[in-house]
Amino acid sequence: MSQNKQHKNNLSSSTWEESSYNISAEELQGLINPKNISLLESFEGTQGILKSLNTDKDVGLSSAEAHGTIENPSKRQRVFGINRLPPARIKSIWEIMLRTVNDKTLILLLVAGFISLAVGIYEDIGTNSTKKVERNGQIVDIPVPKLHFVEGLAIIVCIGIVVTVGSLNDYSKEKQFQKLNSKKEEREIKVTRDGKVQMISIFDLVVGDVVHLEPGDIIAADGIVVSSHNLHCDESSATGETDAITKIPYEDIIRNIHTDPFILSGSSVLEGVGEYVVTSVGERSFFGSILMNLRTEPENTPLQVKLAILTERISKVGLSVSLIMLISRLAIYFATWGEQKHETSAVVENIVKILVSVATIIVVAVPEGLPLAVTISLAFATVKMMRDNNLVRVLAACETMGGATTVCSDKTGTLTQNKMTVVVGTIGTGTQFRRTPDVEVISHHTPLTIDELKAALPSDVLNLLIDGISINSTAFETKDESGAVSFQGSKTECALLGLTKDLGSVPVAEIRHNYPLVQVWPFSSARKTMSTIVKVTKDRQTFYRLLVKGASEIVLNKCNKLIEIREDKLQNPPEYFEEPRFMTRKIDQQTKAALGRRISEYANQSLRTIGLAMHDITLTDVQMDHLENLDEDDSAKFWEEVLLNESNWTLIGIVGIEDPLREGVTEAVESCRRAGVTVRMVTGDNVLTAKAIATKCRIYREGAIVMEGPDFRKLSEDEMDAVLPRLRVLARSSPEDKMKLVMRLKHLGETVAVTGDGTNDGPALKVADVGFSMGIAGTEVAKEASSIILMDDNFASIVKAIVWGRMVNDSIKKFLQFQLTVNSSAVIVTFVTALVDPKGDPALKAIQLLWINLIMSTFTALAMATDAPDPDLLNRPPDSRKASLITPNMWKMVIGQVIYQLIAIFTLLYVGAAKFKTSLYTSGYDNPELSSMVFNTFFWCQLFNEINSRSITGDFNIFKGLHKNLYFIVIWTCSAIVQVIIVEFGQLVFQTSPLNGADWGICLAIGFLSLPIGAAIRLIPTELFTRLSSTGYRRFESLLPNSLSRTRIQ
Repeated sequence: MSQNKQHKNNLSSSTWEESSYNISAEELQGLINPKNISLLESFEGTQGILKSLNTDKDVGLSSAEAHGTIENPSKRQRVFGINRLPPARIKSIWEIMLRTVNDKTLILLLVAGFISLAVGIYEDIGTNSTKKVERNGQIVDIPVPKLHFVEGLAIIVCIGIVVTVGSLNDYSKEKQFQKLNSKKEEREIKVTRDGKVQMISIFDLVVGDVVHLEPGDIIAADGIVVSSHNLHCDESSATGETDAITKIPYEDIIRNIHTDPFILSGSSVLEGVGEYVVTSVGERSFFGSILMNLRTEPENTPLQVKLAILTERISKVGLSVSLIMLISRLAIYFATWGEQKHETSAVVENIVKILVSVATIIVVAVPEGLPLAVTISLAFATVKMMRDNNLVRVLAACETMGGATTVCSDKTGTLTQNKMTVVVGTIGTGTQFRRTPDVEVISHHTPLTIDELKAALPSDVLNLLIDGISINSTAFETKDESGAVSFQGSKTECALLGLTKDLGSVPVAEIRHNYPLVQVWPFSSARKTMSTIVKVTKDRQTFYRLLVKGASEIVLNKCNKLIEIREDKLQNPPEYFEEPRFMTRKIDQQTKAALGRRISEYANQSLRTIGLAMHDITLTDVQMDHLENLDEDDSAKFWEEVLLNESNWTLIGIVGIEDPLREGVTEAVESCRRAGVTVRMVTGDNVLTAKAIATKCRIYREGAIVMEGPDFRKLSEDEMDAVLPRLRVLARSSPEDKMKLVMRLKHLGETVAVTGDGTNDGPALKVADVGFSMGIAGTEVAKEASSIILMDDNFASIVKAIVWGRMVNDSIKKFLQFQLTVNSSAVIVTFVTALVDPKGDPALKAIQLLWINLIMSTFTALAMATDAPDPDLLNRPPDSRKASLITPNMWKMVIGQVIYQLIAIFTLLYVGAAKFKTSLYTSGYDNPELSSMVFNTFFWCQLFNEINSRSITGDFNIFKGLHKNLYFIVIWTCSAIVQVIIVEFGQLVFQTSPLNGADWGICLAIGFLSLPIGAAIRLIPTELFTRLSSTGYRRFESLLPNSLSRTRIQ
């Protein structure tokens, strides 16, 4: 924080004047906020900005100049700032403690504690009281130790412990979430540095960097366009403007006043490509300044809200019981006024005891540990999920995944490895090649190897293949740590560039340098292709070449010719003809059918098929004059009309790209099936490839339905609803198809999880209950729309998210079952015994109940929340969206254990009192040893029931996985040790009396019996409690807001 303030202080006007930059950070900020074309003009446009920032649009900055850290910023970072927002302020531990103690019940108990403390101090200082004890068979009076203040002090200390533990947990949680937030903001972007395109962290971006833009990018910093091709940005998230804004360089603005050159951080790239120079970063950027003003407290999750309402309802019950107790105790006290001491101190002491007992009832009745249990569970789960490659962006997604009933998954990179390689292909019709013999090829001739293909292709065709792939691509060359050449970008494009490398290609950048770009249409889900137009000069002739790659069927349908490779050009039959640059042949119906079979042949082997095509055109002088007077939008439309929309392309070839299944995907799909979660594949690949891969990973089985997007979207809603239960594969689908699929599944009552990686997947990710974006291949738009980011793009990680979601819900329910048992038993025992006792003293003292209900339960929340995920969680169906928080099995266990504990306590207290009669304690009931046994027995019942509560499903093996939860073992053992110390040595504070071995045996035996009693309760038919659970939930849900009772993760 201080470092960020230091950076901000460095951004003074004097700093830049003393530097080598001819422009200040404030002036650069004024360019964008608001957009100021006049100011840009005064700086001599883009070229002036580049010059002032000492940068070059082709070379970029040097890595040495740009590199810096928060601790040791570079000169640019000191002058213009670092591309980080100051971390959100975390409340200090003292502020959190103040918030924690600002609880009505704790305040009430705290007031009672201070009153008790004050009265105790008064009694110790101002009075000399005595008490009767039995010594040597005689009853004598001895002075009462001056320790009346201890009970009040102990109450305050208990509250202090609870507040401290809860506050430390909250503080730790906020620190963890801050780390997760910084992790989710981290991403890499493409820049030019040292004259090379490279990937850098968004946090390393500095003013003066030249950034490359592609569809799906979320812009990381403000800037000015340097170059663009059909570049359109969505600035709605930043400005509210819903229309796409065309972005062109400043120098072209003069011809088109309806566009602008300003790039706003926080906006997204819809289509086109371009480059821009960064002008403002971090707090000074447009979006950064907005985010700084919009920082708010994180909202509670739906489960937290539901539990808060449940806690409030239980509190009202506790308040009602305490009010009855207050009235009854006061009535009894004043009804026996003649038997009471009338000294002021005695009256005040008795009234304070009543108030403390009443306050204790309220505190005991309120399940204070519930919010803590949710907080710990979510904090624990999100950290552990991160280790399982699930970066949680929306906390509620943890809970929702536990109830997921269907997953709509992408194919590429999620079910497959996204390690693509061109393994087979056809150039023209007769020249086939394959990388390995594993790929089946139906051919009259043995397919060529890659090296044989390189030798067999005529030089013009080989160059066309290499140049076409290299130019019509956004991937780029880089070198790994060993110096070997590799490619970065789309995996499909990297696979194609890998083929050109094997064919002897020169560096990609060198090829691109030789062909000036005219127009680019990046890959879109609507066209299923990427297209590029370049200007070619050959043999003193200038013409324009369209290069296309995309879905093989679509590319084939746009072609009427194909490249023809013949050894003897002189013996061409009439259907062949030689163009100026290479030989082509018309595509007749027979050839088209043969090519279609070739595509199916590849697709049936789970290969992604890509078609490559081209078309050359020479413009007339009239067309050239017309083109020069068009702005960028009209220029794009011109080229669409003369090249892109035509169906006269020339097919270069079709290649098959292999993307192997990820290891463990088949097992993960089977795990989902066992868990009652239906997996559906939604992909843009053709139906044969999709079906082949779905069959391999067992998504598709006999009797399931496979459909293509165009057929799916033609169905009526009723027809869709009829098809969906059996639909397993949706091929050639668009993002709109995916969103429609999700909406109809939700309409049928499904809880839907969706994966997506593209910009257009945003709507489907938003409308799904839980959206998973791809951390590696996903665009920034997809990540922003998602609830969870899959850091490894692996489907198996989704299964882990399901397990963790169920674990979170189970952890809360385990603690809820435990806490309800403790609270119910404690309230009933305290209430009944306080009314029955002649002196109005409850069997369980206030300080004893605070130890059990506040301190022990607080640590139990931690113990319950930290169970490791159990694979058996996938062996049961998901919980219904409307399922009750308290299941029939839980009701059964709570009621059964409460009945057992009440029988045990009341039997010990009233039937066993005869054993404790002495000459001093004539009733036996008032014997401190009996009181100590009651307290000890009650504690051990709860401690053993803590183990019993580890199962909420009727599973008899309550010790399963216990050895893996070190938290549980340590907390359980420490609680037991502390209880022994309290009973044997806590007389002054906890009003206990040391017990002999026999008494300890009885207490432990009664407590231990909770385990076999729990097993017996599990044998009771659950159906008897089903109506209680459903009725209770309906009443509870009626209290919830409509928006909460049917919560969705947005």
